[in-house]
Formats: sequence, structure tokens, C-alpha cells
Amino acid sequence: MEKTLSADICVYGGTAAGCVAAVTARQEGASVILVEPGRRLGGMLGAGIKPLQDCPVPDAVGGLTSDVVFGFGDHPPDIVRAFHRWVTANGVTVLFEHRVAEVTRRGENIDTIHLESAPPDEWGVPSPVSDSEKSRAVSASVFVDASYEGDLMALAGVPYRIGRESRREFGEALAGVGQITNWTPIDPHVVPGDDTSGLIPLVDEDHGLPAGSADDYTQAYNFRFYLTTDPRHRVEITPPEDYSPDAFELVRRYLPHSENLGDVFPGWLNSGEYNYQRASLVTNAPVGVSRTYQDGDWEARSRIWRGHIDYLRGLHHFLSTHPEVPGEFRRETAAYGLDGRVFPDTGGWPHQLYVRAARRLRGRYTLTHADVLNRTRPGDVIGLALFGVDVYPVRRIACRDPETGRPGVATEGDMFIGGHMGTGRPYPVPYRAITPERGDCGNLLVPVCLSATHIAYAATRMEPVFCVLAESAAVAAAMAVRDHVAVQDIDVEHLRGRLAERGQVIG
Repeated sequence: MEKTLSADICVYGGTAAGCVAAVTARQEGASVILVEPGRRLGGMLGAGIKPLQDCPVPDAVGGLTSDVVFGFGDHPPDIVRAFHRWVTANGVTVLFEHRVAEVTRRGENIDTIHLESAPPDEWGVPSPVSDSEKSRAVSASVFVDASYEGDLMALAGVPYRIGRESRREFGEALAGVGQITNWTPIDPHVVPGDDTSGLIPLVDEDHGLPAGSADDYTQAYNFRFYLTTDPRHRVEITPPEDYSPDAFELVRRYLPHSENLGDVFPGWLNSGEYNYQRASLVTNAPVGVSRTYQDGDWEARSRIWRGHIDYLRGLHHFLSTHPEVPGEFRRETAAYGLDGRVFPDTGGWPHQLYVRAARRLRGRYTLTHADVLNRTRPGDVIGLALFGVDVYPVRRIACRDPETGRPGVATEGDMFIGGHMGTGRPYPVPYRAITPERGDCGNLLVPVCLSATHIAYAATRMEPVFCVLAESAAVAAAMAVRDHVAVQDIDVEHLRGRLAERGQVIG
């Protein structure tokens, strides 16, 4: 039988932003329930990314993000423990291993979210199905969707975007289908020279849309993982049960063309952990599968999440054993194992897939590249962002050299415009970008899957920014509860004043 819990505010998603929102709401005098589908808090902070890692100008960040989260350190287990201690110390009720399955509305508002129990597996992979009928429900006056996927928003029937807009829709020169990158003269067909033989694994057909067109692709995901050769801490990377070297035929054909096989595996050594190497045609994560994750059900997401793990396992085994891989590199790769000290509870695998972008709210204000370039002046600013347009490849496709007609394989969609500093100064994020239209929902705030184009979201999607927007969202939620008004109807200048009192940087 379903048991209903009640609170002033329900925060969905125990990401770093979700934790900040929950603690903020408690500090603002509201009762709070935090719902987390997994077993751990902190999201990507604690799953490989460090609190200050994507924050080139810390002075642009204030509030709890600066005062608390930035002090959680750089070691993932310590960060996770810090989030758990912090949330507990502030009296937040947390419901783990439950995810939203259904949303009940009353008029313009969400009334209750119905949850299903779905514990992740031993490596942190979400369960494809629930292990029980809907067993819990949460009713609240205001809801904050702080998840990476925007599931609460979607199940509430609030409009959202996925994929890439066209250049024309918002006048963004960078939008839509882009130029190819990493083109390599590799025949992509199973039988080289035979176009009818089909494509080798890990290569997709080009959809043929012209440059600047909209499509439903989004940038690649990956794990931020740690490796070691120290036998005291090394966890063996075993191949998947269905391993076949044929699945890595693209890698075999790429071997003569790669200037650095370390770009293929382990990838880019970012800040102690390995990240996607965008300069390589092939690296430590699959490309294109995020397309079906962003708006997929949990069966699809579980398959894709596990697929990222099995891809890494298979890639490691291929490069450790295949006779065409140079012997020295085979030995170096075989010596690597996962560092069991970093993610000890999930067999060395990170407990969170790096979901860089998924759904995006269609809110009252849509951030565009013009906002990132500081060409707009919204008046209802609740936080600042500062980063370049950072898009990892969205597709890996078969394509011919436009000059010679020679067959090859390339990535598409990759861009890093402005570097870490973006334009060199912060750009504002308005309150309207985290609130739906009034008729779409009157008691929901969305600080993570906020309202932005594909291009603008690529610059805004950094963990410190999510945390800042989550604190602002929680203060707004508490105001809406106290004043018995829709989130769209709060006094925004009062909100901004309260944020300034809390130390948020809003100008």
C-alpha cells in the first residue's frame, strides 16, 4: 500500500544542486523531503568532478556553494560523505532508492509525486524496472526538480526541449548540425569498398541534414574514472561476457592513424581522473547513444548506462590483447585497473554517469548564446554563470572527403568556444529561466534542466552554476510557500534581496 509523506518543499534528485536546494529550504524555515533514485548524494561532485573544477572565476560564486560545497575537498569519497553529513546535520529527510513514476496534478499545480523502489545494481547502474509497485508518495506545496534528467518536470507534463535547435530558431550561429571534426580516412563499411555491406560497429549513418539544421542529438556522456597500476588498490577490469573483438573494428582500423593511443584509452587525464578525449576519433566512451537516454525510460537508460561500462571494459580488453596493438601499449593498458580506493562501494566504477545534457525546460525565458556573450540584460538575475560553449561530439558518422570523395569516419558537433573563461566575465541567469510558464505549472522550479538552448546550456551546465541556481530556487520556493502564491508570482526583488543577504552573487 502506498505511503504518502508530506512537506512544504520536495526536492527531486540528490545531485549537488539538490542537496544545496534541500539545505537552503530548511534554512529558510521550510520542511523538506529530498528524493534520490540512487544510494549516494552529490551527483557528479563525488563521481569524478571536483567542486571547483569547472569554476574559472570563484569570485562569481557565492552563498552555500562558495561557503560550504567548495570546502568539500577533491577526493570523491570525502565529497560524498561530506554531502551526506551536511544534509543530515540540517535535518533534511532523504528517501533513497526511489524514483518518480507518476505525477498527480491539481489544476495548475503538482499535488503528489508517486515513487517506485528501484535500487541500482552493485556497479551503480540504475535498475531497468522497479522492484515493487509504487510504494511511496510525496505531497508538497512546491517541488524542485534538481535531477540531471528532468523526470519530475516531464512527468508533470511541463514542456521541455531535447536535442539541438536550428540556427534560425534563436539566431545562433553555432546552433544545429555543425562541421565535422576528427575526420580520418577509414573505410567505415564491414567489407571495405562495399557500400552495401553495412557499417562497422561504433559508426552511424549520416542523417544528411544540412549544416545549421535542428536534430534530436545531444552531446556524448562518459564516466570520470580513476585508474591505478598499484596491486594493493587495483581492481581488475574484466571484459564483458559478450565481448567480441569485432565490436572494436573501428579501433583496429584507427590504430595506424592515432598519434597517441593513450587518447583512445584511458583518455584525457583531467584533474586526476580520466575524461573524454575530444581530439580523438575514438576514446573512452561511446558516441550518439545519449540521443536516446535524454528522453528515454529507465529500461533504455539502464541499458545505455551499462553500455558505457561494458564499452570501457571491452575497449580495455581489446587494447590489452589484440595482436595489432603495439606490444608496449598492450602491456601498459593491461597493467591498468580501476582504483578501488575512489569508488569502493561500486567496484571501482563511478556511481554517476556524466549526463552532460538531457531535457531542458521550456520556461518563461530561454537562455541563448546572446546571453552567454553578455548581449542581454535580464532584470531578474538570480545567479551568474561563466564558461565557454563546451560541447562534446554528438555523432560519429561515415562521411566522404568533400574534395576527393574518399570514404572516412568523423565526429560532428564538438566545439569549445571561448575556453574555460567564456567571454572573460560572468553572464546572468534570470529567475524566469528556472520557472515554467504559469499555465504549465505553478509550483515547480527547475534549476538543473533549466530553460536554455543547446548552445547556451553547454556553457551553463557546470556544477557550481547548478548549485547557485538551486539555492536561489529554494529561497523562491520557501517564499512561495509562505506567501501562498505560485512560483511565478513571488516578489522577485524581495527574492534578490534575500539572496544578497545569503551571500549569493547576483550582479
